[in-house]
Amino acid sequence: MDFYPLFEIGVSIAAAVILFVYALKGFSNDIRKAGGAALDRLLTRLTNNPVSGFGLGAVLTALVQSSSAISGITVALVQAGTISFRGSLPVFLGANVGTTSTAWLVAINATILGPFLIVASALMSFAPQRVRLFGHAVLYLGIILLALQLISTYVAPLRQSEDVAAWLVHASNPLIGLLIGVVLTAMLQSSSVVVGLAVVAVSQGLLTTPDVVPIVLGANIGTTSTALFAALSMGTLARRAAFANLVFNFVGVLAFLPFLGRFSAYVLDLTGPGTVAVATAHLLFNLAVAVIGFALIPLVVRFYRDRPPASEV
Repeated sequence: MDFYPLFEIGVSIAAAVILFVYALKGFSNDIRKAGGAALDRLLTRLTNNPVSGFGLGAVLTALVQSSSAISGITVALVQAGTISFRGSLPVFLGANVGTTSTAWLVAINATILGPFLIVASALMSFAPQRVRLFGHAVLYLGIILLALQLISTYVAPLRQSEDVAAWLVHASNPLIGLLIGVVLTAMLQSSSVVVGLAVVAVSQGLLTTPDVVPIVLGANIGTTSTALFAALSMGTLARRAAFANLVFNFVGVLAFLPFLGRFSAYVLDLTGPGTVAVATAHLLFNLAVAVIGFALIPLVVRFYRDRPPASEV
């Protein structure tokens, strides 16, 4: 494939990714505005119980389509003292599980709903104020799905490029794939974008499921950067909560690394090759991280309790 067609495809993909990121942030912000103070109160009340805190993190992240947003809110509420340090930890674990919804939207081809949601949002603009606010969120969700559909369309011709195939060979190295997931997610501030792109790459035959599993794992580490950056300007408790989130995901990746081949083979046996395999791998990994995280919570709390100021934990 000549340079110009590759350049044109690259610009088109970049534009669709920018549209995806913009819509994702807009969708998250509008849902949070619609929830208002009630969202904060819900987080405060339900995080007193670890199981409900985990469920809340999962459900809210699936709705908002951004674990980064929920993690950022959680860190801020820890700083404000409305959520305890211990109460924040299950929310982080639940947010990891909730963020897998994006991969499933792509895997089940829900992207075809994008244009319909955009039209529906236009009709909702004639409704009362609160409904109009949700109409904005529906518009952003439609744009998210439309952007993913556009990315899939633009990526398709790259299957014919020998240059692209030669470059993608490097991504099949697990450590390089892991690094790609970490860096891209930290740059884009969204694991949903990176995992969505990974699913699209598999759907277009550019990469296989075993190739993208390390990228998905890396995205789980990269997504913790949002809470870490937010906590830098906050107090000790907020920084501890954000760092604990990093520890959960990092330990989970370390635990999986030696078994990546077996894990990928298990998922392929379970679902067969294709996009559903990627979504399943993402879900199973985050469920495993949640199990590991719940086992680590007492150790993390004890570790920080032994360090001053003890009253903050």
